[in-house]
Amino acid sequence: MRMAVRLTLSAALALSFLASRSIAAPEDGFTQLFDGKTLDGWQHASKSGGGYIVDNGELTCSAGGGGNLYTTKEYSDFVFRFEFKLPPGGNNGVGLRAPLHGDAAYLGMESQILDDTAAQYANLKPAQYHGSIYMVAAGKRGYAKPIGEWNSEEIRAVGRRIQIRLNGTLIVDADLNKVTDPETLASHPGILRPSGYIGFLGHGDAVRFRNIRIRDLAKPEKDNAPVSGFTRLFNGKDLTGWKGLVADPPKREQMTEEQLGAAQAEADAQMRAHWKVVDSEFLEYDGKGNSLCTVKDYGDFEMVVDWKIHPGADSGIYLRGSPQVQIWDRVEGSAGLYNNQKNPSNPTVKADLPPGQWNRFRILMVGEKVTIYLNNVLVVHNVTMENYWDRTKPIYPVGQLELQHHGDQLQFKNVYVREIAKVAP
Repeated sequence: MRMAVRLTLSAALALSFLASRSIAAPEDGFTQLFDGKTLDGWQHASKSGGGYIVDNGELTCSAGGGGNLYTTKEYSDFVFRFEFKLPPGGNNGVGLRAPLHGDAAYLGMESQILDDTAAQYANLKPAQYHGSIYMVAAGKRGYAKPIGEWNSEEIRAVGRRIQIRLNGTLIVDADLNKVTDPETLASHPGILRPSGYIGFLGHGDAVRFRNIRIRDLAKPEKDNAPVSGFTRLFNGKDLTGWKGLVADPPKREQMTEEQLGAAQAEADAQMRAHWKVVDSEFLEYDGKGNSLCTVKDYGDFEMVVDWKIHPGADSGIYLRGSPQVQIWDRVEGSAGLYNNQKNPSNPTVKADLPPGQWNRFRILMVGEKVTIYLNNVLVVHNVTMENYWDRTKPIYPVGQLELQHHGDQLQFKNVYVREIAKVAP
């Protein structure tokens, strides 16, 4: 009897030890995302076959199924740690700052989880192997443990800097602001997303996970404060870097230097009469003057701008001196390229917050193509912007940015721009 009792206790202790391996020892500042027993804190955004299950205290993608399993909470900056074990030829991924729906590899980011040694993956592109930010940044190879053994991984995302360590070795150190290839920017709008869900992206292979935890590094945003990689266009104090609007691009081109100087002086005086800084927080326009323009011209760029309007108000953002990314209180919503005739002019979905609340644009312009997030929702994706001033020609390659006058009271803050270098031919 005693021997039988000892065996029962040993078995129980062994099972307890195995289950405990699915949960790491407490780490300062980290929160467990997986309790080893349930899917609490997780959600199936798309489920294939059996989806994800808990098996032997491990989070497991069901063989022949899986789909996408995301956290129920969104994250911006974080350190994400986990362990994984691959079967031969195994394929999965980690969705980073992803939306719940759509392909996370493009609409968010995907860090590959892959058996690099499998014969079927011998001829992949560098940014398709394990750890890589899929088709954006290649990971260093050769640091995974043999198939069937547990690997540890850490993904650190702070702003546009993504660092990935596999078994203690840094295999990815990517600055997303240095991604300048037009095709990559066009096909991967998700690299612009500042926040989203974290998840596992199953492809039908029985990949196992354990010791899943996160440290949330998000900090409250300060209005009009410097942002890494971006230049402030509004300093929160005065109208430095801004000027009043003089005519339109074709008319400005016809002016002599003296004529343009005189017209600019008059426009600047009008600007100062109708645009002002309120409480060191935002720009306010009384609706009685004209548009506010950047002193500097821009080619390819990413622009961030917060805006607020009153019910029924109308405004917009001119890109390279051309109208316009629409702002208004209308059923179709803001962010459309209003003056397009041949190409789409409306947003794909209305993402506006009600009048009286702050909204945020994130506008990417590369060549003739424009991509726009409104309140972190992708509403315009790689749409050609037409030249309103001369429809026989493409959009101007450079030009000023403008906050549009349309006779209504307006408010703007957190105005930033990031210039994108041209890719050498």
